[in-house]
Amino acid sequence: MRAAHLLPLMLTALPLSALAQSAADPTGATAQGDVAVTIYNDGQSLVQDDRQLAMTAGRNRIEFPDVSARIRPETVNLSGPGLAIIEQNFDYDLLSPDKLMDKAVGQEVTLLRTNPATGAETRERAKILAANGGIVLQIGNRIEVLRDDGLPVRVIFDRVPPNLRARPTLSVTVQADRGGTVPARLSYLTPNLGWTADYVALFDAAKGAMDMQGWVTLTNNTGTTFTDAKTILVAGNPANGGGRTNWWPGSTGAGSGAIDQAGTESGPRERLGDYYLYPLAARTTIANAQQKQVSFLDVKGAPARATYEYVNGWLGSSAEPVSASSVLKFSTSKEGGLGDQLPAGTIRVYMRDGRGNPQFIGENSIDHTPMGSSMALRTGEAFDVKVRPTVEQRTKKGSARWETKMRYTLTNARPEAVTIDLAQQGLWGDTRVVAQSLEGQIIEGRRISADRMEWSVPVPANGTVDLGVTFDSRY
Repeated sequence: MRAAHLLPLMLTALPLSALAQSAADPTGATAQGDVAVTIYNDGQSLVQDDRQLAMTAGRNRIEFPDVSARIRPETVNLSGPGLAIIEQNFDYDLLSPDKLMDKAVGQEVTLLRTNPATGAETRERAKILAANGGIVLQIGNRIEVLRDDGLPVRVIFDRVPPNLRARPTLSVTVQADRGGTVPARLSYLTPNLGWTADYVALFDAAKGAMDMQGWVTLTNNTGTTFTDAKTILVAGNPANGGGRTNWWPGSTGAGSGAIDQAGTESGPRERLGDYYLYPLAARTTIANAQQKQVSFLDVKGAPARATYEYVNGWLGSSAEPVSASSVLKFSTSKEGGLGDQLPAGTIRVYMRDGRGNPQFIGENSIDHTPMGSSMALRTGEAFDVKVRPTVEQRTKKGSARWETKMRYTLTNARPEAVTIDLAQQGLWGDTRVVAQSLEGQIIEGRRISADRMEWSVPVPANGTVDLGVTFDSRY
């Protein structure tokens, strides 16, 4: 039987004087000063805590309760007039019933037992011999195991061990030029305090428009509440020592593929270097183990359209027809778009059904997106719209070239006509299109990039069309 199973059944009590010694404030109020928090997308944050410190001239040991339990001690900086840091320690061994019992091994405590029949209480002193898999006590000349038998037992400790803290505490030894009250700023980095952007889009197919609302979601798992904090959110990906993410030529790092064409417009938001800043309008308390949401984008009636997309990865065949992707296309431009930069996050798309009720139709993530970008958000797989690529013939031409005849069969089981944006990916090197036709008629594709071509193919209601393309390639 483990101590963790025993202790919740006991009321662990301490004298009020011991509690007062173990915490900066027994009322539970924060010991933090004027707090400012800068939160990055990667779950890392900069905390700046301005406090008024009582000093004597010379060496002082100052304690800072209520710092993050996940503080990175190597990033701590304490600045104030006439202060110089000599040494710092971070005490993260926090007070809990299990820890209290572990630290009390070899010490004496008081056992308070209550007779369930009469209510009479008896007290006796006991020495804790072990707390490993159960509590072993020495009471006088006998050895007893504290059992989980349902009988009411309380363990009363005389004091809190000096190396246990009720709150995460940073202690700093400083040299002060003078005595008195000194204003100081404690700065440090902490993980487990981050933010993400979440978007809700309501798409109206009949109007060709959508409403978009953006939410900042703050998540705090630092073990500490930041009270009434000035909060700034930073959109971007600062390096954290892991090196470059786009180390391979053509790599896009953590991109989601939702940006068809990156924008080139500038917006009014404040920037810090290459990052955008989103300061919250008012101070807020970011409680530990809490998610908090704040609105930062609310756009009505932005132009948008639904379409279908299929991407063939290489000049190859598919054994069976494959669903085209359902795609929502829109812009972040000032004119005819959302008119803002979009921090990386998840867009959830809703659409009204025949009764006028919004229904969820899909979601996808986006990378950090500049203003003026053309977006193609893939929300799911189409039920009734399929594509099957087939290699009809592959012929070797000369020593290092091949001619590949492709047929793309597009089917539409919907009662209305659709358009499928069909893309052929992987056209590396000097691949050329020799011929292209749609149902016997010449059609012109668009070269989207060095390795991709795209065709907008209309497919009639309850119909099938064939797109034929011949490629001349090196491989």
